[in-house]
Amino acid sequence: VKLVPPSMDKTYYNWTNNIKDWCISRQLWWGHRIPAYYCKDCGNIMVATKDNAPCECSKCHSKNIQQDEDTLDTWFSSALWPFSTLGWPDETEDLKYFFPTDVLVTGYDIIFFWVIRMIFSSYEHMGTKPFSTVMFHGLVRDAQGRKMSKSLGNGIDPLEVIDQYGTDALRFMLISGSAPGSDIRYIPERVVAARNFANKVWNASRFIMMNINSLTEAGIQVPTEKPDESTFTVADKWILSKVNELAADATDKLDKFELGVAGDKIEDFIWNEFCDWYIEMVKPRLYGEDAATKVSAIWTLEYVLTQSLKLLHPYMPFVTEEIYVALREQLGGKMADGDTAESIMVSNWPVKRDDLVFTKEEQDTELIKAAVKSVRDIRISLNVPPSKKAHIYVVSDDENVRRVFEEAGSFAKALACASDITVQADKAGIADDALSGVIPGATIFVPFADMVDVEKEKERLTKEKERLEKELERSNKMLSNENFVKKAPEKKLAEERAKQKDYEDMMEKVKQQLAHLEGLN
Repeated sequence: VKLVPPSMDKTYYNWTNNIKDWCISRQLWWGHRIPAYYCKDCGNIMVATKDNAPCECSKCHSKNIQQDEDTLDTWFSSALWPFSTLGWPDETEDLKYFFPTDVLVTGYDIIFFWVIRMIFSSYEHMGTKPFSTVMFHGLVRDAQGRKMSKSLGNGIDPLEVIDQYGTDALRFMLISGSAPGSDIRYIPERVVAARNFANKVWNASRFIMMNINSLTEAGIQVPTEKPDESTFTVADKWILSKVNELAADATDKLDKFELGVAGDKIEDFIWNEFCDWYIEMVKPRLYGEDAATKVSAIWTLEYVLTQSLKLLHPYMPFVTEEIYVALREQLGGKMADGDTAESIMVSNWPVKRDDLVFTKEEQDTELIKAAVKSVRDIRISLNVPPSKKAHIYVVSDDENVRRVFEEAGSFAKALACASDITVQADKAGIADDALSGVIPGATIFVPFADMVDVEKEKERLTKEKERLEKELERSNKMLSNENFVKKAPEKKLAEERAKQKDYEDMMEKVKQQLAHLEGLN
């Protein structure tokens, strides 16, 4: 029997190598009654067989016999579970088909009470192991890592959590944050984050289904078969390749019982790659006039959504089933991956497809993403809103890099909030004050004047300079006061000195920015 994680082997063998006698009798109202009978006349002890119980003493033949009033230990009864639930001791069809079972999932705290006893009971009564693998999960503790108990008052009612955030959110929080054999901390903020993720999946699905309706209303046939590959854009091939990788990677992690790792990968793909990147990339095509590119975009959205729902289903069964059934009905019973299953629960599990591996397009799109991130970082550093368009220059002496950006088209402009994108081999014609960001194989330039209204920025920086001067004056006055320095707690002094240092650093930056702006005039 394989134990997951392997560290449980030591615990297992520590118990079996130091085994003690087991008192199996209990004084309980409910349980298997001990099949022992006592003769009240001669004291003879008899044990019932599976076929019949004794009616008289086997020694003196007295009818004055009594069955033991105790029950078997609960764990003795539970140890029979793998086969007794299937009809044992009778040779039932269920017993033949299902025994031995495959995987047992249980807490590490009952390895002695239940797991080990099931194993030796199965070998004793069935002649073989009861299951192939045991995956041990941890205990759910509070946010401070303490065991939940009535005395501490830190218990959580899962029904209340479900009422507030939904079953899927609670499931995802518990599973995605787990590792085999490790305890889990219940942190309310993580349940909220899981709820938000479920909402993200729901809203993305609504967006896709809304666009399917728009396509249908425009008289364009909604595709359920893979379109001609020539109609795919670099973005389509990128996301198809990424979901292909995810299917293989997540399946591998699940097979290794790394449920938390697989869950994190699925969430990261759906939230970041699919929703935040691809859906934004594809919007200009969906809102455009080219029917062919709309068809390939919709099929790609359908396919990636379907695969994502299937991978997410073990974690969030309810929202994924709801979306899958609605999408299937909208598509006439056949999904983009060819699946016709009526429920996601019985649909085909995603597998990696060789025809959807696009390594080159993956690399190209990652380069475009790096450029967009660089432009966004520049905007953030200057507090420039996305609504302010800017002319972006991509400079590279690598012909292949230039080709990537030349072919990127409208989706790169949309993502970077650019008025235009110019790709060139050198910096000719780019203003000296242009802001820059370096990405693999290229440098991104954004003219300063495109990002900032110089006069307004000077006005803002002047006000900030005046504010910092007042703060520094206050801080310097406080720290130069001997009485304050002598009487103030060390923590307060440290905080004030840290503030003073921050103000000085900020003032230096403001002065540099003002000097730069003055030099532009």
